[in-house]
Amino acid sequence: MAIVTTDARRLGPAGFTRRGVLTGAAAMAGVLAGPAFGAPRRLAPSDRVNIAVIGAGGQGASNMSKLTSQNIVCTTDVDYDHVHKALLDKTGNIAPSRQALKAAYDKATRYTDYRKMFDTQKDIDAVLIATPDHHHAVAARHAMERGLHVFVQKPLTYTIEESRRLAAMARANPNLVTQMGNQGHSGDDGRRVIELIRGGAIGKVHEVHIWTNRPVWPQGVPRPPAQPAPASLDWQTWLGPANVDWGYNAEYAHFNWRGWTPFGSGALGDMGAHLVDFPFCALDPALPTKVETRHSRWAGNASLWDTKRPAEITSYPLASIARYEFGHAPTNSGKGGGPLHMTWYDGGLLPPTPPGFPETMTMSGDGGVLFVGSHGMLMHETYGEKPVLIGEGLNEKAAKIPMSLPRIQGGINGHEMNWIRAIRGEEKISCPFEYATRLNETMNLGVVALQADHVIEYDGAAGRVTNVADANRYLSRQYRKGWEL
Repeated sequence: MAIVTTDARRLGPAGFTRRGVLTGAAAMAGVLAGPAFGAPRRLAPSDRVNIAVIGAGGQGASNMSKLTSQNIVCTTDVDYDHVHKALLDKTGNIAPSRQALKAAYDKATRYTDYRKMFDTQKDIDAVLIATPDHHHAVAARHAMERGLHVFVQKPLTYTIEESRRLAAMARANPNLVTQMGNQGHSGDDGRRVIELIRGGAIGKVHEVHIWTNRPVWPQGVPRPPAQPAPASLDWQTWLGPANVDWGYNAEYAHFNWRGWTPFGSGALGDMGAHLVDFPFCALDPALPTKVETRHSRWAGNASLWDTKRPAEITSYPLASIARYEFGHAPTNSGKGGGPLHMTWYDGGLLPPTPPGFPETMTMSGDGGVLFVGSHGMLMHETYGEKPVLIGEGLNEKAAKIPMSLPRIQGGINGHEMNWIRAIRGEEKISCPFEYATRLNETMNLGVVALQADHVIEYDGAAGRVTNVADANRYLSRQYRKGWEL
């Protein structure tokens, strides 16, 4: 049994433009109208992969530290002082775990703009993208149209239109190996969770609760004034596709961008790829039919009593609750599936305690998932780790459910090398765009409902909000000139 499905119909045939919905044929024509797709270089198991990294500090450095066995041929970053800091330990020296990465980075060709890198560097096999969210799809498009394998950090894309565009490109060039950076998808515990839910360990699942302690960055606050940018930072290139003229502030870069709407996708975009992943994969519910996102007060309102949506949303609220309704979950206990209700809580909010939940048990303050089934419950932590069955006789029942999903070499710490081994034909890819785009669309619909500030009804086949026409503008976005998708 594969961990991901191959039914592309669940993605829906439609694509988007800023003016509205296109037909599936028109959307595909738009994707293919640009430069012809390149063909990836054939690699043998003994070959080292030539990797370009876009976003070489922070998360990019963490990812690339696991790929130093390969050839890092070039890096692209807007602030190489920040990249250097990512290599240091608390004493200010190169961390032992980053020594090999520093040596590889020192040998690599450096760029500040990935557009120039793609036009100049001709020895790339694969690209790892670990930029802020607003760059993901544009950078991935450049790579994919050149026939380069791609690893894109979560969330895969900033908008639903972008997810569908990348899905179409992946389908058009099936030789490309694509991976989203949600490492829990490769973990042994997470895969066992999926096996247990699909195997009926807790019966038919009718509701799922998901929570996180994020945001752990400034959010729900007014936009700060512009400051002089550090000399090492190319701010205009950092802005890239974001169609805003915001001046630099330390509250945006290099980490705090997640809470600001032109650059990030909030807590749901950050952690949904980890947490929503397991119920979405285990239950295979297709795209949601209805989403409602409730939230704390908007930033910038003059009065504590003012709950109206501001004309311009610049910062996500401090906390939100998103309720998803799915019409049908076909793998739900193998009993014909049925409707599914999934609720997301961020800002440190926790789900209400369900009947039968042990008084001695606590929900992890970091985050977790609680499956509520007809015969008990299953709870696990953020990356699918530490699954616990709640209910009489469930451990004995679970012991009889066989392993049916392939295990990834290295587990949760092998997600990056799984991409490399898949490129060389040694191992099946863990989280390809075929799956990741549908997961990302589901996550993003919670953000769309938040921005619309209205309950939305969604037609996944058409890729359209059907009850609030204005909400469809949040399915796509405008791009700065020169940075278009």
